[in-house]
Amino acid sequence: MKKRTLGLILFWIGIAWALGWGIVGSIICSFTMHTLTMEQLNESAWALTGSLMMLWGIGGVPLGAVVTGIGMLLYSGVRGSTIWIFGIGILLAIILGSMAGIITHHQFVFGIGGSIILLLFIGILWLWAQDRVLLKDKAAKAADLKLTGYVFILIAAWFTCGIASQPFLKAFVGFEPSSPLHIMIFFVLGWLFLFLGYYVSRKKQNSSES
Repeated sequence: MKKRTLGLILFWIGIAWALGWGIVGSIICSFTMHTLTMEQLNESAWALTGSLMMLWGIGGVPLGAVVTGIGMLLYSGVRGSTIWIFGIGILLAIILGSMAGIITHHQFVFGIGGSIILLLFIGILWLWAQDRVLLKDKAAKAADLKLTGYVFILIAAWFTCGIASQPFLKAFVGFEPSSPLHIMIFFVLGWLFLFLGYYVSRKKQNSSES
């Protein structure tokens, strides 16, 4: 019971931390960047290389997500070794992934990453199809909703890669980037359908238990 209680405490701490930095912090940071020049920004508390900006970018939502995940693992009663692997593994991935952002951009590495994402998506589709043929009723509906979410997230990743690569392409020098609102729409749809899939799956489990 203590483990489950600790898990819930960590879950809500992580949620509060992520929401605070992800919403309030982002609003303040965005407003500051819209009203100040780069020189003024670097003289403010939100300097690009300052601790506040680093905390918002790396220690905000990413850290909140890790704490939330650990909380749910504790609540679910998993083994302690799994929690350590999850927490340390993801934190190392965040640190190493963030450090990669300061090295010189290599277009072929960027392309390889995109290709790996596409291949993994194809693999997920294949494995999903093997499980889908065995499912019926609400379980099948839940699987279909999750697949829809995966598709939207892949589409969002595709357009994200396109916009992110533009500053490094000669053809786009001086070109004003387009709004990323369409990317946000696809991400929202992706996460929405994943949530609905898990919600329907959970409802099926509850109905079978009662």
